[in-house]
Amino acid sequence: MLRSFSIALAVALGGAAIANGIYMLVAPENWYLAVPGVTTTGPFNQHFVRDIGLVFLLIGAAFLLGAVRAEARVVSWAAASVWLCGHALFHLWEVAVGICTPSALARDFPAVTFPALFGIAITLWAIAAARSSSRDLEGRAS
Repeated sequence: MLRSFSIALAVALGGAAIANGIYMLVAPENWYLAVPGVTTTGPFNQHFVRDIGLVFLLIGAAFLLGAVRAEARVVSWAAASVWLCGHALFHLWEVAVGICTPSALARDFPAVTFPALFGIAITLWAIAAARSSSRDLEGRAS
């Protein structure tokens, strides 16, 4: 059951990241205006929004790759989760140094912190599952 849940969560994270990335690439100014809080972080920069859109496509692809290929799961989910964690930590830093007010954390939590936490959780599950599978193979070989 945990396996199915983790894979479903990876598919959801991957699909959401890809949808966000496509939105950022196709309609960067609309994305900038539509996402709560983004306009308070600085002026619109089409190039920057599209660059980050490419990152979201990569993250989405990594989660989806891990969902369908067990041998790629740990590396692909960990890589995507590292970026998501860095993004979440950057949001915390902005509050810590006074760039944003503490209310930004609550506003950003669902779209910034939750994905990072979910990525960590499924990556840890994938590591444990890979270790268990490796031990099972070693036991059969002996």
